[in-house]
Amino acid sequence: MSSVPEKPATVTTRAAQFPPTLWSIVLLAGQNDSQKSHEALASLCRAYWFPLYAYLRRQGKSPHDAQDLTQAFLLHVVEKHTLSRAQPDKGKFRSFLLASLQYFLADERDRQQAQKRGGGATFIPLDTEQAEERYGAEPADNLDPGKLFERRWALTLIERALTRLETEFAGSGRKDRFEQLQVFMLGEPTTITYAEAGKRLGIREGAVKVAVMRLRQRFRELLRAEIASTVAGEEDVEAEMRHLFATLCG
Repeated sequence: MSSVPEKPATVTTRAAQFPPTLWSIVLLAGQNDSQKSHEALASLCRAYWFPLYAYLRRQGKSPHDAQDLTQAFLLHVVEKHTLSRAQPDKGKFRSFLLASLQYFLADERDRQQAQKRGGGATFIPLDTEQAEERYGAEPADNLDPGKLFERRWALTLIERALTRLETEFAGSGRKDRFEQLQVFMLGEPTTITYAEAGKRLGIREGAVKVAVMRLRQRFRELLRAEIASTVAGEEDVEAEMRHLFATLCG
């Protein structure tokens, strides 16, 4: 399957200045079974497979079965006509994906054939050992599979935004600065002060505070971009961001 660019080409949408997101492409083109829609959906699935894996593990599936089911389900979503069930009024890729997985699991035939459907055609190269390490880091709480899916979805968005931010700094030769400042991203740390960070970077304390402010601003922009790729329009981004942070705080 061919890859898709990080930023789809701009076309007219409901919001005049809002470029089409991967999910909006899926919604608009899903009924036509278009190649562009399939490519966009494949890109989203590659980015957000782990919350599905975590959901299946919390349901009691073994690591092997969870891997097989995740592969089989994602192949099913991309290659079959699952897009025809996408409802634009829902507007969120995460809602569509979880509902589709639940529908898939409820089908006894699909569940019994999961290994066969995924056999020989690896859609996403799942590293089970790495996936299990991530799953093992989950708190030993009583979250049901659905709530765990929501939390992992939110954390995946944050992780992707942080990775993009680190890549930007590394690309401009400022990797050391990012490594020193990232500890300030989500609040005031107790392990280091602005003055200490300044000494390590060779800049004044005030300059560190300005740099942290800009770092947080850029992180928020990148997080918004990640969220935007999973909702139908610009008007949904803020609500989705509030929901995801509420999920993490809940």
